[in-house]
Amino acid sequence: MAAEIINLRMARKQKARADKERAADANRLAHGRTKAEKTLTRALKDQAERRLDQGRLEGTSGPDGSKPEKPE
Repeated sequence: MAAEIINLRMARKQKARADKERAADANRLAHGRTKAEKTLTRALKDQAERRLDQGRLEGTSGPDGSKPEKPE
């Protein structure tokens, strides 16, 4: 019926390690992406931007409402 004797210093360190590991897991999910994933995202973004630019009409007003200057 005797309780198990534990070293409080070691128990605190184990708890701190477990807390840090949980925080690291959360950060990996939120921020951790492989280089391949980053490259793929960048390539898809560039591709979408090129497709959008291909459909752009010349001589129309810009996004700020100004008209482009015509060369004389």
